[in-house]
Amino acid sequence: MSDRQPPRRRVPGPARPDRTARPGAPRRPGPGARPAAGRARPARPKTSTPLRLGSPRPRLRMVSLGLTLVLMVFTVRLLQVQGVDASTYAAKAQLNRYVSHTIAAERGQITDRSGVALATSVDAYDITADPTMFTPKATKVPDAPEQAAALLSPIVGVDAATLTERLKTRNTRYVRLAARQTPQVWNQIKDLRSTLNEKANAEGREASVLSGVLADPSSKRVYPNGDLAAGILGWVNADGKGGGGVEQQLNKQLTGKDGKIRYAQSGGRQVPTAGSTEQPAVSGSDVELTIDRDIQWAAQDAITEQVKKSGADRGYVMVQDTRTGEVLAMANAPGFDPNDLSRARPAALGNAALQDAYEPGSTAKVMSMAAVLQENAATPLTHVTVPNRLHRGDRLFQDDIDHETWHLTLNGVLAKSSNIGTILATGQLGRTQPEANRTLSSYLRRFGIGSPSGLGFPGETPGILAPADKWSTSQQFTIPFGQGFSINAMQAASVYSTIANGGVRVEPTLVRGSTGADGKFVPAPKPKQTRVVSTKTARTVAQMLESVVDDVEGTGTAARIPGYRVAGKTGTANRVDPATGRYKGYTSSFAGFAPADKPRLTVYCAIQNATKGSYFGGQICGPIYKKVMEFALKTLQVPPTGAKSAKLPVSFQP
Repeated sequence: MSDRQPPRRRVPGPARPDRTARPGAPRRPGPGARPAAGRARPARPKTSTPLRLGSPRPRLRMVSLGLTLVLMVFTVRLLQVQGVDASTYAAKAQLNRYVSHTIAAERGQITDRSGVALATSVDAYDITADPTMFTPKATKVPDAPEQAAALLSPIVGVDAATLTERLKTRNTRYVRLAARQTPQVWNQIKDLRSTLNEKANAEGREASVLSGVLADPSSKRVYPNGDLAAGILGWVNADGKGGGGVEQQLNKQLTGKDGKIRYAQSGGRQVPTAGSTEQPAVSGSDVELTIDRDIQWAAQDAITEQVKKSGADRGYVMVQDTRTGEVLAMANAPGFDPNDLSRARPAALGNAALQDAYEPGSTAKVMSMAAVLQENAATPLTHVTVPNRLHRGDRLFQDDIDHETWHLTLNGVLAKSSNIGTILATGQLGRTQPEANRTLSSYLRRFGIGSPSGLGFPGETPGILAPADKWSTSQQFTIPFGQGFSINAMQAASVYSTIANGGVRVEPTLVRGSTGADGKFVPAPKPKQTRVVSTKTARTVAQMLESVVDDVEGTGTAARIPGYRVAGKTGTANRVDPATGRYKGYTSSFAGFAPADKPRLTVYCAIQNATKGSYFGGQICGPIYKKVMEFALKTLQVPPTGAKSAKLPVSFQP
């Protein structure tokens, strides 16, 4: 028995009229009609549920709310930038756009007394950079500072590490890479920069690793005469400040006043239309020294030659105008070239003539003799019996040579440079030795010993002179002949200029005056003058000094100058080695003036630690005195007086 139900039979209903049929049109079969045999049955159209869209209003509300929030954020930020922080951002914009830097004032010249340039300035450039143009974003090169530094280092002479550090400086658009470079250096950098920029443009980059390298006009210090007067002039360091000598002493006056400039820049270049503000620099004053270039050359040439010949540590020559105190020459050997300090020996830098303190030796006896004469303790003709040895205190004194008992006048004691005779003469300065010590000490100080010379030179030593009541047992008897106290070469020369100037000490000077930016010459203040001994005493001492040179028994015959009367004194002192503090070697010296009866010039020479040939002052410094004095007298056209020497006696018959 089957579970299937028999199909239901559809009972045909009455046919509905076809309302859409038109008259004469074929009639479409009704739904219940069977299709005619042989004709395809038309497909019944499928029916589906229509898609209904939701209301757009919620979505529009959400979008509107989002846009409102975004606009509110922008509005708040805009109010903050334009209202609250407007000044801050404006300042930052100005900082990034505008560049300010110093305009270096042109340094004043240093000239000799005739206006010949000894130190001057020439055009140069400070090589600068804009660090913001060395970032990876600006150059499209990740290590732009390192590459730029490697290229610039061999050109400007600054190590690559230092340049790299400067190029990476933040929060600035201006750094100085190298100061005072020559125009040739800047031209070399510009050519290299142009080549790299062309290459960068070809690669589609706007800037190369050197696009941010710029230059500011500056000046460079040069010394046209090389090492001539280097000890006086000094040098200028990398910061443009005086590093020694007159350059340091008068740095403020020579430097002038720097100016300032502020301008807008874009891409490392100034924007002409953006305007700029500038405070002009005021050039430094030109300084005129008392030095005579020609006499300075003669002195430097003579001492350099003798120092080499003697194998000495160093030497100095001073030339001074006896009437005015002006220093006409101050030569040192060995010297240095301030144009290239890299080749200078450290020991040669500075001015040894003013910075070395040493025991003068017998050239100091002139002060002892002046004191004896001024105190009327003796006259040039006073008889002095000089034994071979003299026992004083805890020492046994002797002269530089063994001799039998000498029968000398006081003039002869100076002419033959007798230590023993000087001890005996100065012993007459007081009733007791302490009193004599105090008297001698007072004269030494009047001559300027133990005090600055008056030049105000950087590093100058005042020398060493202990108070008289502090003199040791040996100093009481060595100081009269130049051992036991120290001086510098300027002080030694000044002593002889004082005698030559009639007993009046005129403080030495190196500067005649200066010319400011207004072109007006301002003379230096007049030097201080001090009466040390009477005119009579000074003239008598001058006559005694002539015996040192003219008399056959004198020690300074090598200093004779034909046609001129010469007054001078030799010196050979035990030398204290600066390294050990012990006596080692000798200080050889000669000091004098000419013409002796109408003095015009003083020349002083000293050589330290001669190791070849003679070390006696009369033999190695006497010829230098002659050479320099002769040249200076001719240069200044000083005529001989024509008067004859007094010819004071040196010895007496017992």
